[in-house]
Amino acid sequence: MVCSVRPFAAALLGGLILMSAAAGGAWAQSAPPEQKAAEQKSPEEQAKEEAQRRSVEEYAEAAKLPGNAGLPECVWSGRRIAMLLWRDDIDTARRHLELYERFGCPTEHLKIAFRCLVRQGNIDSKAQERLSERVHACWVNPDAQPATATPAPAAPAQ
Repeated sequence: MVCSVRPFAAALLGGLILMSAAAGGAWAQSAPPEQKAAEQKSPEEQAKEEAQRRSVEEYAEAAKLPGNAGLPECVWSGRRIAMLLWRDDIDTARRHLELYERFGCPTEHLKIAFRCLVRQGNIDSKAQERLSERVHACWVNPDAQPATATPAPAAPAQ
C-alpha cells in the first residue's frame, strides 16, 4: 500500500507545482495598468491624464472667487452658458441658466464673465487658443482687459 501512495503523491505534488507556476505567470501578466511605468503609457493616456490635471487646477483656481461663483457647479454650468451664448445657442443657454440659478449661482458673475468674453473679440482660427480656455480665463478674472494686438510698423514715408 505504501508503494502505491508514493507515486500518487509524487504525481499530485508535480501537478501542484505545474499549476502554481502557470498561475504565477498568469498573475504577473494580469497586473493592473496603474503599475505601468510612465514611459509605457500611450499618448492618449498621457493626454487624458494631462487634461484631468488641468481640469483640477482650473477648479482650484476658480474656488478662490468670492461668493458662490467659485463653487464647482457654478463654474461648470456658468462656463458652459458663456460658451453657448458665444456660439449663439440662446435656447440651450436659457435652459442651462435655469439650472445655474437653481444651484444658487450668481447671475451677475455670469454677466461680467460673458462681457469679458465679448470684449476679447473673435478667436483667430489659426491661433492655439480655444474658446474654453478664454471662457475660463474670463470666469476667474472677468476684469481682464482684451489683449491688444501689436500694431504693425509704419511704412517709411517716401
